[in-house]
Amino acid sequence: MKITRIETIPVRVPLKAELAIRSGRGGGHTNSPFLLVRVHTDAGVAGIGEASCTPRWSGEDQVTGAHLIRTYLEPLLIGEDPKDVAGLTRKFRLAFAGNPFTKAAVEMALWDIAGKAAGKPVYELIGGRVREFVPTKWSVSGVEPERAAAIAGWAVAQGFRAMKVKVGIDPDGDVARVRAVRAAIGPAVKLGVDANGGWSREVAAATIGRLGEFGIYFVEQPLAPEDGVHLSELRKTVQLPIVADESVYTLQDAMMLAQLGAADVFSIYVGKAGGIGPARQIAEFAQIAGLKCTVGSNLELGVGSAAMVHLALATRGIAAEEFPCDIIGPFFYEDDIVQKPLPIVPGAARATATPGLGVELDDEKVERYRVR
Repeated sequence: MKITRIETIPVRVPLKAELAIRSGRGGGHTNSPFLLVRVHTDAGVAGIGEASCTPRWSGEDQVTGAHLIRTYLEPLLIGEDPKDVAGLTRKFRLAFAGNPFTKAAVEMALWDIAGKAAGKPVYELIGGRVREFVPTKWSVSGVEPERAAAIAGWAVAQGFRAMKVKVGIDPDGDVARVRAVRAAIGPAVKLGVDANGGWSREVAAATIGRLGEFGIYFVEQPLAPEDGVHLSELRKTVQLPIVADESVYTLQDAMMLAQLGAADVFSIYVGKAGGIGPARQIAEFAQIAGLKCTVGSNLELGVGSAAMVHLALATRGIAAEEFPCDIIGPFFYEDDIVQKPLPIVPGAARATATPGLGVELDDEKVERYRVR
């Protein structure tokens, strides 16, 4: 089996207006301009992938993603055996620097082909199940307290038993939002906060102290992504687990934060790490280092969400039972671009035994949301 071409399809899918995300990074997430990828082979087997193209967050967009794949990755991969996923992924770094979400989309598609060729779901190819399902948590937007409480109450009614609240916007508003959410969900629901790097060092320490009365069980990315040294100092002063998200893209990032003692948990993504394989490497390192991982989200559509489910199902270093994952993208959209999404329900994400990623593109919906 040989790769013959790589097709890229830009799409823009709107979020449900009532669930649009506001966070400490500024602005809002109201629609997703993503890039779908389809890798074709001479055996008639095709694999699909998805790149989250949100420049404010990843520095990548649909135009750069499509250009880099067409100009650099496609010539590198044509004629190669798509089943050699690890070998081909190592070659990605020869093509261009950075742009992990773009690389991850192609890597997903290679795993999809490898699974279809072997007649096995991807989680079997990467080690087999270590859990029957992936526990998940909800994410409450950084909106006014009353609205945040309503969203949190809705999430509990749907079946979620863990969630996080977006903070890092302004200290008093952050505290009021968390207070309102805790009142709405009661004491039994696990509650964390996610600042998306929006606090300064002084504000972070003071605000985390104020939030303690609401029984939060983690603080995610309290400081700017590049501020690992001060994140280490902050961690020594608070009694809550620190989750590093925007600070951890690569295995080298994880090693640096571990050396600094800057985090208790790494939030890893298939896209942010550059693929399922690189994300697993981070989780395996964390396990050896005595740290834990969860799976974060860029509000992936059905293809990206499927890749995340397979990663979490087969990776022991992902402590999903203690720190539930953010595999919740499909809940945020008016529609999806896959024929039949994986069984992702409130509080739990599962995969099927279907070979590959277990999802296929719905061509009619892809055309509906295609960016011309």
